[in-house]
Amino acid sequence: MNEREAQSIVKSKLSKDRYEHTLRVAQTAKQLAEIFNASTKKAVLAGLLHDYAKCNPPDELKEQIKHFRLPKHLLHYHKELWHGPVGAKIIKEEYMVTDEDIFHAIYYHTTARENMSLLEKIIYVADYIEPGRKFPGVEEVRKLAEVNLDLATHRAIRNSMIHLLKKDAIIFPDTFLAYNQLTKIIGGVK
Repeated sequence: MNEREAQSIVKSKLSKDRYEHTLRVAQTAKQLAEIFNASTKKAVLAGLLHDYAKCNPPDELKEQIKHFRLPKHLLHYHKELWHGPVGAKIIKEEYMVTDEDIFHAIYYHTTARENMSLLEKIIYVADYIEPGRKFPGVEEVRKLAEVNLDLATHRAIRNSMIHLLKKDAIIFPDTFLAYNQLTKIIGGVK
């Protein structure tokens, strides 16, 4: 699949605002890929496809989780996490985008995970810092993303966890594992 095909596919699936967000994520991912010597082609493609299932209704996402035999424990967490794994499976099985790095970047863009690849970090951070995002802490992560992707990823995960903790929301286990590993990598508490 090329960039134009990906744009066409997601444009037909997403709301206008979500499509514009997706274009900004793809552009941001391309910039990060250039900074950190990753494949810009993969970064743009993963950026364009990362929210493929975002606008699917929750009941449909539940059924797709079951249909694709995704881990059932996903259903115990907030529905905002579901579109990543579902979208990754649809992109792989229905559109034959079989690159595992792109698959994982889409799958984990809402939760992060331990041992994230370079592309996974790029998509996670690009989704967090794209120019349309305006919330406390985003500017700091934008600056970090220009020089240290591990630190930017760590800070984005930390900020997201703090936001969830303030709301007394449950946090997906992969997010904790990603945070702990990155804390060790950047030299935090051992």
